[in-house]
Amino acid sequence: MGYFDDDDRQERPKKRRRIWPVLAGIIIGIAIALIALPGVLQSDILPEAWTNDKETTKETTDSDNARPESSDFVSVNVSSQITEVVDAVTPAVVGVINIQRQGDFWQQQEGQKQTEAGSGSGVIYKKTDGQAYVITNHHVIEGADTVEVVLSDDKRVEAEILGSDLFSDLAVLRMNGDKVKQTIDMGTSENIKVGEPAIAIGNPLGMFLGSVTQGVISGTQRTIPQDFNQDGRSDWQAEVIQTDAAINPGNSGGALINIDGKLIGINSMKINQEAVEGIGFAIPIDTARPIVNELEKTGEVTRPYMGVEIYSLEEVPQTEWENTLNLPGEVEGGVYVWTVESGSPADQAGIKRLDVITEVDGTQVMNMIDLRKILYQEKEVGDSITVTYYRDGEKQEATFELVEQR
Repeated sequence: MGYFDDDDRQERPKKRRRIWPVLAGIIIGIAIALIALPGVLQSDILPEAWTNDKETTKETTDSDNARPESSDFVSVNVSSQITEVVDAVTPAVVGVINIQRQGDFWQQQEGQKQTEAGSGSGVIYKKTDGQAYVITNHHVIEGADTVEVVLSDDKRVEAEILGSDLFSDLAVLRMNGDKVKQTIDMGTSENIKVGEPAIAIGNPLGMFLGSVTQGVISGTQRTIPQDFNQDGRSDWQAEVIQTDAAINPGNSGGALINIDGKLIGINSMKINQEAVEGIGFAIPIDTARPIVNELEKTGEVTRPYMGVEIYSLEEVPQTEWENTLNLPGEVEGGVYVWTVESGSPADQAGIKRLDVITEVDGTQVMNMIDLRKILYQEKEVGDSITVTYYRDGEKQEATFELVEQR
């Protein structure tokens, strides 16, 4: 007996015949898909990079029709916030010409012409009562017999030096304001951040008034030693803003502005090193503002005065610390007194030559920059201070009142 009976044998052919319509449908579907596939691949359904057809299909919408072909030139609007800011600020940045007489007394009597001894930049920060006021650097106008200000339209106006200050490297000029059209907007340097845009505007080489360089703030509180008398010893440390915006000779006294066109610093080439590129420095406007106000009103910066000539102990050989100054081993630094002005506060308090000052009001003094910072930044004329010093190995104190520096 087999696996199938007669009825089964009769049904099998019928089932086989039913399979053919299904297979035919599948084959027809595959054929249709193969025919439609190239069109799908070239459609916008797939990314353009995936297609092999180099021809770009025509777009049907208005917006797509406005899209340029890859070979077309693209029109770019070059106007930006920076260009607008520069246009607005540049008229307030000026050139400053240092004019000095040449020759001896007799030659000057014969009417010898004055010559330009140097040039720099300045910023018009104020205009009132027909007068305009300019900030520049002390070293730009140092030694000048006459100063001329070159406006953005190349007009020259003679200016008066109201005052200047060596330590801050700042000076203030005053001139007739009839031809001055604009002053700069003062900002603040307190909240500037490393990496934010910075724009320097000035008069590099005394030839290119209104030159602009762009960069970023590289550092906000840099401390740079300065040697005023070129004796190889640091007399002061300037606290400055560092930027990579190029600041070249002639840019001194120019404006460092932020992206909003606000003045945040006064550029100073004086404290740059010629061998270094990509590093520029500016005096923070928050530091400059009170000094500028004082120079404008009084012509000088009033600082407290002790009446001593001092030098850093670190400049003395270690053998002399013990042999000559008789300093104990716990003394790590200080300043030694070289001369004492007769009748000065220090003289009246009994300070003598070769005394070594190590503290002022309990604050450690390691060198003369430390002492000057305490006097110039923390104290005022009339303040009473207590000085700790060593004489012949003995620790002593003296208290006296600071007077105005003469």
